Amino acid sequence: MLQAKGVSKVYQGSAGSVRALDGVSVSAGAGEFVSVQGPSGCGKSTLLLACGGLLGCDAGQIEIEGQDPYALGPNERAAFRAKHVGYVFQQFHLVPYLTVWDNILTPTLAHPLPDAAQRAEELIEYLGLGDRKHHVPAELSTGERQRTALARALLHHPNLLLADEPTGNLDSDSAHAVLRHLSEFAANGGAVLLVTHDDRAAGYAHRTVHMEAGKLVNGNT
Repeated sequence: MLQAKGVSKVYQGSAGSVRALDGVSVSAGAGEFVSVQGPSGCGKSTLLLACGGLLGCDAGQIEIEGQDPYALGPNERAAFRAKHVGYVFQQFHLVPYLTVWDNILTPTLAHPLPDAAQRAEELIEYLGLGDRKHHVPAELSTGERQRTALARALLHHPNLLLADEPTGNLDSDSAHAVLRHLSEFAANGGAVLLVTHDDRAAGYAHRTVHMEAGKLVNGNT
């Protein structure tokens, strides 16, 4: 589902250059739940953005289901991401003035889905959001916001889920609920790449790779 090969990324700033990724290779196959662990600032989130077609690399290659997303034009790449990749972030990135229902449907702006309404209803039921679907994010608990973000990520039946510290803002019960859903996604044949510094989250993964200072230091890629 996902192959990242020799990925490097350097950020340029007023204080000089920072090598966020230095020849990193990682993969996640069908039915696999892979976690990437490491301290803050080690390059985990940069790796996830690169793997999801959201951040171009200076070197290396990304393939999602055999396709290099960076070989596509901006519009085509956005449609490809919407169709093939689901994203779950620590900060949720929900649109504050949209209801749960409308937030879940936002990926259809990049790639239409004929049965979007039916799919949204299924996800709302699956994630226990039935009594919240007409509420805006400010009216939700933190766990409900993350479940809304997960529903949005699952809308297009993606084969790959990318999760960046999805439990970082959650209490223990909400965190385990989200992790169970990610585990179920992998058990049903999807691929999950989870970035985390939380050992509880990594405990759900089939394998874990570790990063320090932009490099993998151990683990099976």
